Amino acid sequence: MIPLEWMPPLMFAGLIVFMLIGFPVAFSLMAAGLFFSLIAMSEGFFGVAFLHAIPQRIFGSVLANDLLLAIPFFTFMGAILERCGLAEEMLDSMGQLFGRVRGGLGYSVIIVGFILGAITGTVAAQVIAMAMISLPVMMHYGYNMRYATGVLAASGTITQLVPPSLVLIVLADQLKTQSGSADVGSMYLGAWGPSLLQIALFALYTFFLSRVRPDYLPPVPESDLTLRGWVLWKKCLMGIIPSAALIFLVLCTIMTGIATPTESGAMGAMGALLLAWLRRYSIPNLKGLIQEAYQNTMGITAMVVFILIGSTCFSVVFQGVDGGFCVEELFSNLPGGWIGFLTVVHLFVFFLAFFLDFFEIAFIVVPMLAPVAVKLLSPVLLDSMNGNPQAAASAALVWFGVMLCVNMQTSFMHPPFGFALFYLRGVAPKEVKSSDIYWGALPWVGLQLVMVVLVMAFPALVTTLLDKPAAVIQSQDFNFTDGEDKTDASSNNVDEDAPVTFQLDKPIK
Repeated sequence: MIPLEWMPPLMFAGLIVFMLIGFPVAFSLMAAGLFFSLIAMSEGFFGVAFLHAIPQRIFGSVLANDLLLAIPFFTFMGAILERCGLAEEMLDSMGQLFGRVRGGLGYSVIIVGFILGAITGTVAAQVIAMAMISLPVMMHYGYNMRYATGVLAASGTITQLVPPSLVLIVLADQLKTQSGSADVGSMYLGAWGPSLLQIALFALYTFFLSRVRPDYLPPVPESDLTLRGWVLWKKCLMGIIPSAALIFLVLCTIMTGIATPTESGAMGAMGALLLAWLRRYSIPNLKGLIQEAYQNTMGITAMVVFILIGSTCFSVVFQGVDGGFCVEELFSNLPGGWIGFLTVVHLFVFFLAFFLDFFEIAFIVVPMLAPVAVKLLSPVLLDSMNGNPQAAASAALVWFGVMLCVNMQTSFMHPPFGFALFYLRGVAPKEVKSSDIYWGALPWVGLQLVMVVLVMAFPALVTTLLDKPAAVIQSQDFNFTDGEDKTDASSNNVDEDAPVTFQLDKPIK
């Protein structure tokens, strides 16, 4: 006889065993869910009828989810823009613009990484594109190898946080509770403050290093700067304006509510095709580029759907054995209140990120933690949301989601399992040592952890741009009994002695 309270930890342990055997994560989730459902039914925790919820949830929450349709559109848009030569133009022009300054190539990589983060949507594409273009140039001008590899890997992970990030779309879909939910527009609004702060931190570190160790980040010789004046500015603007205009149009339609994320994604995909067609003379094989973009989009979309189906199977069984209640009890009773909760969650996610991709973390862990986050974080934001509990609950989920997004950026960076480091190793020249790549990543991982602390300590970084509705109006009843002149109620069966009730609106203080 297995006690009910043992089932949730046993399910997590079983999931780890299935993954260690070598199953893909999606099928490990399905296998763990179905295996432990048999145990639960044999122990009498629920019956066969309970499992009917699995296909209902798959069709209702996955296959019929309109929000998830935005993922293939944004993936396709990023794949087209990443392959049509915009990255090369921006890195070349920015390198010419900042080349005279110590660390100028580092600044150009950070700025272009921020712009490409809103274009490509995937860390792999961004790291590979930027490394192939910039790393040989930085090596040629004598940049410190650890700084060069670190700034390229870190700038590639910016795409996780900068809108219109796929991570924010997935988190918005998973951060839903009975008290509130985080929509995509709010997630995008909340992510702008941390995104800009992260760019500032990266630039400050580059500036500090250029003053402490100027030999690490030398300027580009004047003889190698071939563009000057208006010609240089024109090339910079021609590389930035088309993609920036498309991203601005997509984001504005989402954040202002003019279009749904799916509609904006479709518009962005069509805009990317238009930009590629306008640049067709500089693209050797436009048809092949579009075919590659379709294949990349299909692969990512299929992966997301299969992981979602697997996580749905796992989560239904997990809820059937009171797993949600156990998680809420565990995290709600941590010492330190909401600060203790966030500290433990960030350490937990940081550890999981060594082994799991952000999709897997989002689909497995986030739905379990969302109810606890609303319970503990809503009171912290209540005053900033004008005392509106519904607005505070939604803002708490946005704040929590953006914090997780910043934390999960480190999953691509920390040695030795960071995927960004693997991508960088795959395209770096042979003279670049793996030790330089790993040691070079550590300062940037530290900067990202500083970002986590700052977003946790200053929620206004996330909530400033969110809507702040007026305070909820509470109805208060005042009863007045008229004992002298009573109305004849013989025709409508109204009690003559019943008090007359008046409702006056009184705002909550």
